[in-house]
Amino acid sequence: MENQEIIQLLELHASLLELHEANPFKIRSYQTAVFHLEKVKTPIADMSEAEVKKIAGIGKGIAEKISEINQNGSFADLDELLKQTPTSLLEFFKIKGLGAKKIRTIWKELNISTPEQLLEACENNQIAELKGFGEKTQEAIKHNLMFVQFNADKLLYAEAAPYAEQLLKFLKEHFTQVQVVGQLRRQLEVVDTLQVVVATDTPVEVFEVLNTHEAIEQNTVTSSPFIWRGNFKANVLSIEIITCKEADFASKVFITSASKAHLGHTTPQGTLLQAALTDQFDSEEALYEAVQLPYISPVLREGLFEFDLVEKKQLPERLIQLEDLKGVLHNHSTYSDGKHTLEEMAKYCKELGYAYLGMSDHSKSAFYANGLYEKRVAEQQAEIDQLNQQLAPFKIFKGIESDILADGSLDYHDDILKTFDFIVASVHANISSDKNKATERIVKAVENPYTTILGHPTGRLLLRREGYPLDMEKVLDACAANGVAIEINAHPVRLDLDWRWVHQALEKGIWIAINPDAHEKKGYHNMQYGTLIGQKGGLTKERCLNAMNLEEFTAWLAKRK
Repeated sequence: MENQEIIQLLELHASLLELHEANPFKIRSYQTAVFHLEKVKTPIADMSEAEVKKIAGIGKGIAEKISEINQNGSFADLDELLKQTPTSLLEFFKIKGLGAKKIRTIWKELNISTPEQLLEACENNQIAELKGFGEKTQEAIKHNLMFVQFNADKLLYAEAAPYAEQLLKFLKEHFTQVQVVGQLRRQLEVVDTLQVVVATDTPVEVFEVLNTHEAIEQNTVTSSPFIWRGNFKANVLSIEIITCKEADFASKVFITSASKAHLGHTTPQGTLLQAALTDQFDSEEALYEAVQLPYISPVLREGLFEFDLVEKKQLPERLIQLEDLKGVLHNHSTYSDGKHTLEEMAKYCKELGYAYLGMSDHSKSAFYANGLYEKRVAEQQAEIDQLNQQLAPFKIFKGIESDILADGSLDYHDDILKTFDFIVASVHANISSDKNKATERIVKAVENPYTTILGHPTGRLLLRREGYPLDMEKVLDACAANGVAIEINAHPVRLDLDWRWVHQALEKGIWIAINPDAHEKKGYHNMQYGTLIGQKGGLTKERCLNAMNLEEFTAWLAKRK
């Protein structure tokens, strides 16, 4: 089993122990074990029980549980707790603001164990009447529960893309003209349906071929003569395989690769949808040419700003590409909560072909992430100096991910802040706030002369929690006025800044940095997802901060200093 799978089982056990009011010291021992196991970079499954016991925070009992997991995929104590717990109650742990103690109160005092019952209890004001809850907590639970339910049948783009590749490869073994369309081709961050267009004169043949695929199953009720509908057996992702005649392939691909707003755009020949339905085209490029428009990439076909760019003759000829990125900013090492050492992170970054690395471990207020106190800041900076001599011309820049404190200040005194080459300012704590306070907090941090990049601006976690409320216009104006860049955090769960704001940031002259927020070496590969979001916002290499070469980026930092 992967390390994270083992850790998730131990985390679940800790939560269930708390739910069933077990000994607090026992609960704490599992929580401590999880904290230390998160830092282990070697495969835990390959370690002997004796080796596991040598890991900090792991005692004999938990080492035995890990051995049991490696042998059986679970362990008896966890299985016993799961038997005592309604399966539907486990869904409550996905709801932001509900911990084990509150879940237990709801379960035991109101006999509620399903999300549907919980929502009804919120609507009937039963939750607010529980001791320690109140109306504010009830409203938050209801809001977050509805958020989880709304997203229950969706996957992250990064999760859905491999399934699309698998199905595309399978279909291309049987048919010549096949194209993934819909949400995936438009590179939306969250996907609920995988759509594919297949050109054929015999739709029934497509259906027969699909029904031989072992990983998918057809929904015969919702399917139609020309559209095979079904889903993957392994997850919630719905599938639509749309068939059309070969002569209609380009038009069908275009129609299914654009939003309604884009298709509704009016041209002298009528709407784009009318044009696609009226004539047959050899390609999407030919379709745009027929209505006297330049070709618009599927990623921009949202009907939001692409036609304004066309009118102003500012439509990018080439959007940002992964190979345009020359450096990797916002990364973590074992100095804070990363899995690999500073040297390992640097060498792998260089191995991937990047010219520079921005190291930005957590600051001291992030105690939960082993944030760096001033002494360790100095130690890390000394190691960076040493590594820069060894790895030249590759360069490591001295950075920090400074917590934005509750009052908007950064997490060190100025005499420490000035020792960094750059600072990523991010919110990690006290994220529940009203819109005005949250905005004032971010704006104050942006106005700090030491802030270089605003990190994951809204704090959202896709399909898990909404971002904190912000007046994004004010935040963007502050970044523009103070020369502060904004990151697209490339982690598939974040992808924050949202692409819908990237275009507005660019219009205000703000630099965009595509940052992986890598906590281990493989985290660098998330840059691909940040690049896709950059493309969707209209980003080009000319406006991407880390598309600068080493000399350009060094000069940019010096100018800010």
